[in-house]
Amino acid sequence: MTGMPTAPALPAAPAAAGDLPPSALKVQAALRARGHDGPVVTFAESTRTAAKAAAAIGCSVGQIAKSLVFRTKGSGTPVLVVASGGNRVDEKAVAAVLSVKTGGEKIGRADAAFVRAATGYAIGGVPPVGHEAPILIVIDRDLLQYEEIWAAAGTPNAVFRLSPAALETLTGGTVADIALTP
Repeated sequence: MTGMPTAPALPAAPAAAGDLPPSALKVQAALRARGHDGPVVTFAESTRTAAKAAAAIGCSVGQIAKSLVFRTKGSGTPVLVVASGGNRVDEKAVAAVLSVKTGGEKIGRADAAFVRAATGYAIGGVPPVGHEAPILIVIDRDLLQYEEIWAAAGTPNAVFRLSPAALETLTGGTVADIALTP
């Protein structure tokens, strides 16, 4: 584990359930249904990018579990990659990890309309749970080095804290080496 702080400062008080936007409430409900009781936290500033989220939370960019949505090029199957905030994703590595499930299809980035239709959330707020339908999920192995990580919670200014092990359990995602090497 790294020497990163395990409890970054949160806003003065997490938003009360009634104060959360509908998309964040949907994520909170999905988390509760899966036994995760940590609160969804909202910020006045945007947490839309890994850098903005890390600045708002007070953690390293690597601790941000950024959500990237892809689609297979043949069947259009949605794929959610949950990557460490500082990493670029190797699409070939993701496709190789999913080859058995997708019949070897290549993947490509999804547009905003596809992301919303597949997940129920807009780009910048896609959480790792609570999607409209089941989705293939791949988790960046680099996230495992942290004691805790932060993921989007349905809006571009809502997040929640969890451990990498909880991310794997909550999503059923496949952990793999998917970061591009410099």
